Amino acid sequence: MEYTNMEGILPIMNDFAEIETCIECSAKTMKNISELFYYAQKAVLHPTAPVYNAEEKELTAACKKGLTRLFRICDMDNDNLLNDFEVNLFQRKCFNAPLHPQALEDVKAIVKRNISDGIVNDSLTLKGFLFLHTLFIQRGRHETTWTVLRTFGYDDNLMLTKEFLSPKIPVPVGCTTELTPQGYEFLITIFEKYDEDKDGSLSPTEMQNLFSTSPVNPWGPDVNNTVCTNSGNWINLNGYLAQWTLTTLLDHPRTIEYLAYLGYHYYFDNQLSAIQVTRDKKIDLEKKQTSRNVFQCYVIGSKSSGKTSFLQGHLGRNLRYVATINKEHFSSFTINTVQVYGQEKYLLLHEVDVSLGDMLTPTEINCDVACLIYDVTNPKSFEYVAKMFLRYFVDTRIPTLFVACKSEHQEVSQDFEMTPAQFCTKFKLPPPQYFTCIDKVNKDIYVKLATMAAYPNLKRLVHMLLVHQRSLWLEEKLRYLKNVYAKDKKLLMKVAIGLAVATGFGIITYKLIRASR
Repeated sequence: MEYTNMEGILPIMNDFAEIETCIECSAKTMKNISELFYYAQKAVLHPTAPVYNAEEKELTAACKKGLTRLFRICDMDNDNLLNDFEVNLFQRKCFNAPLHPQALEDVKAIVKRNISDGIVNDSLTLKGFLFLHTLFIQRGRHETTWTVLRTFGYDDNLMLTKEFLSPKIPVPVGCTTELTPQGYEFLITIFEKYDEDKDGSLSPTEMQNLFSTSPVNPWGPDVNNTVCTNSGNWINLNGYLAQWTLTTLLDHPRTIEYLAYLGYHYYFDNQLSAIQVTRDKKIDLEKKQTSRNVFQCYVIGSKSSGKTSFLQGHLGRNLRYVATINKEHFSSFTINTVQVYGQEKYLLLHEVDVSLGDMLTPTEINCDVACLIYDVTNPKSFEYVAKMFLRYFVDTRIPTLFVACKSEHQEVSQDFEMTPAQFCTKFKLPPPQYFTCIDKVNKDIYVKLATMAAYPNLKRLVHMLLVHQRSLWLEEKLRYLKNVYAKDKKLLMKVAIGLAVATGFGIITYKLIRASR
């Protein structure tokens, strides 16, 4: 249908909101041909319908939601305002150039004239920010709003793109994924941003605000029993970083996705710089050293052997605390940091629910260290873990430690052909370690597990640790006695000689063990 002028077109344009632009042109006279292609291109690249409702003369709900999310990301001090520094950072990120000081003042003046609470403390509020984008679209500058949205990962349907949320990172077999220093730096920045009262922990409200730029809070109520918390059961900074470390080890695509939601790209290029892939564990074993910082320990034992208490003890919690936990909120994981020869490492404990009738594949038992737990008060408890060891670990290079739980009670004889100590001696394992958390938790056992994971080639590492710890104790005892018996030199000499002999015996034992590796 042809019209000689615009009069016939305007009614159609008014009746159909999806018609964005109407232009009179002529191929014969070349009238408005360049304008025709300009507006055609604009209609495709910067469509009006997804971002603006022409009938109601306001932004669409999806557009408001997207702009609100990126406003929160750009509000770096979490005061619900964009100050001049934050506006200029936003401008550079989206348009590669800061606003001229006078241009910035002009923008704020326009907002102030039109929105009573659009400017507060000389800073832009969310209402003012949304008004500016409404004004841009009404004045035909759709590209401004679209450039902003696409910079933050939105597609033409105002959904975050798959490429933005899930950039691929290959992880070969035998390798693991950990957070880089840059990843930890970003997560600490986000924690401090939303820790409004600066108490080092996230209250439920602060946690909700932290994940306000995400579809949902990815952490359920069991997270409080997975990582360290404060006395009010709120996640502290150490627990927060530990939970992200756990997620990155077990499900790195989820970490990558949530880093995008939290605005990682606003600080760094893309999420891949937050993740590092460790080298194959086989290479670590060959070279007898590793640069990994996160180790996974499988905790296996029969029912009621003390696995839950052992996992919670990793967080410094005793039996009285465990008794208060809602059973529906129990976690099969706990993760915390431990010191391994002066270096801080993460040890992830995973309670593996497996019965003697199950048959696990090598992939399913691909851990760094195994902890087999038995109950000293149950005569049939050791038999269970002994058979587990013979089935899954005897022919592997996975370091294994037997742990005797509930050691505050009288130990009973185990209904097995060998005692736990004899079994460990036969298979050249460290002796059973006794554990209780009835009151105070002794964390040495977790250090031993982490050290065994970090140095799997040291077959008798726990023996050496015990000897080394005894030597340290003797040295400390000697220093104490020097102070006590300083006035009685003869008595001091006798005690010193005795301690020296004991220390020397410990050192000899230590060397013999090293020689037998």
